[in-house]
Order: sequence, then C-alpha cells, then structure tokens
Amino acid sequence: MRVKTGTTRRARHKKTLKSTKGYRLTKSKLYKAAHEAQLHAGQYAFVGRKQKKRNFKTLWISRINAALTEHNLSYSSFMNQLKKTNIGLNRKILANLAVNNPDVFNKIVKEANKPASN
Repeated sequence: MRVKTGTTRRARHKKTLKSTKGYRLTKSKLYKAAHEAQLHAGQYAFVGRKQKKRNFKTLWISRINAALTEHNLSYSSFMNQLKKTNIGLNRKILANLAVNNPDVFNKIVKEANKPASN
C-alpha cells in the first residue's frame, strides 16, 4: 500500500504560508512563491546578523573619534596609546563612556597620554 502525503504536505504548506504572512503580492498567497521568499528572507537575516556587528563597530569608532577631537587626538593614535599603557577597554565601553560619562572618558585619555615611565 502506498503512502500519500496529503496531510503532511498541507501542514508544511500552511506552516510556510503562515510564516510569510504580510509579504507583498503572491509571496503570501501562493506556496511556491512563499517558499522562495521564505528562503531568501532567511539568507537576508543571516547576512544581516553579520552586518549588525560591523555597523555597531563603525558607530563606536565614530563616537570615540568625535570625543577625541577636543583632545586633538586621532582615533588610531589613541588606540595605540591604550594598547601601550595596557588599558583593556573595548570600543563599545569607550564609546559608551564618551557619550554618557565624558569626565571619565577624559581621565582615560589623560591616562593613555601619560609618558611611559621605563
């Protein structure tokens, strides 16, 4: 006796059509178009999760650089000084300090610019 896929196929189609609700035109109505749209949406979501990290890093760098202009410092030289003085703060924390606690950020800049006592 052969097995027919009626209920299984219908359930899979309904699942796909439910997840593509709100898509434009036939992408939310017809199974084949909806399935393709769902696959592409997954690819865009995967790429977007990677781009999000890049975008935040550039945002943090630009915020740090903006806060450093009043000290007449470039971003690259500041990061180099931080590494030399073993101040282990990442860009996210530095950007947060630059925006929310400028006085603490200024102390960090002064600490990084101290001449090395070797």
